Amino acid sequence: MTTATSRRGDRQISPVFVGILAVTAVTGWATWTGFAAQPGIAVFLFVTAAWIVSLCLHEYAHARTALHGGDITVGAKGYLTLNPLKYTHALLSIVLPVLFVIMGGIGLPGGAVFIERSRIRGRWRHSLISAAGPLANVLFAAVCTAPFWLDALDGVPAEFRFALAFLALLQVTAALLNFLPVPGLDGYGVIEPWLSYNVKRQVEPFAPFGLLFVFALLWLPSVNGAFFDVIDAIMRALHVDGFSQYCGQELYRFWEGTNDYCSVSR
Repeated sequence: MTTATSRRGDRQISPVFVGILAVTAVTGWATWTGFAAQPGIAVFLFVTAAWIVSLCLHEYAHARTALHGGDITVGAKGYLTLNPLKYTHALLSIVLPVLFVIMGGIGLPGGAVFIERSRIRGRWRHSLISAAGPLANVLFAAVCTAPFWLDALDGVPAEFRFALAFLALLQVTAALLNFLPVPGLDGYGVIEPWLSYNVKRQVEPFAPFGLLFVFALLWLPSVNGAFFDVIDAIMRALHVDGFSQYCGQELYRFWEGTNDYCSVSR
């Protein structure tokens, strides 16, 4: 019997994703070598492309875990190709998170891939499928911050260090937001299988508005301060200094003008 994942093309890496990886590699090289006439443009392209790569890996982690959990339809839907155009809502999954980074420098959770939950057996599998996405962000953050917590920054150009710090900040904020136990976010998906039927039925109508609720709360100064205090504590634990994060964001927003403080402090 032919399954939904038996076709060869269902698991081949998409040329779209390969192209995004190529942009990441080329602009990363330009940032490292100082090849670009304006470092900010290279940093902007590098961080944006790498951020899109992380969004693709986030959704791939959901889909791959679902495949092993019993949903054999994810292959036919194109979720295993890492092609962002195959997601349920490409606008919400890619465009909106990128716009939020450009406007505010915060890692907005993306989404989504449609998992046929009825095919999944066992509460632990359901929880793991939901956790897989933000765990991919955690892994991406660990890779970005490795030069910092391994004390291996000697020889790393300043602009590249700043770009890594800002990219890591995006991954940490995305992971933390995603892990919040709010309907519509992955954190709620982790605990949902363990809730009673009545609780799930009462919460279900609010799921489409969960992310909006979170951002409304973040407008409150006390909540915003507490949230970014946690982010700051995580970044400090990873030995990523605030100066590198600040300069990474300044270089990324190159259209606002060059910050001499970052350009001379190397």
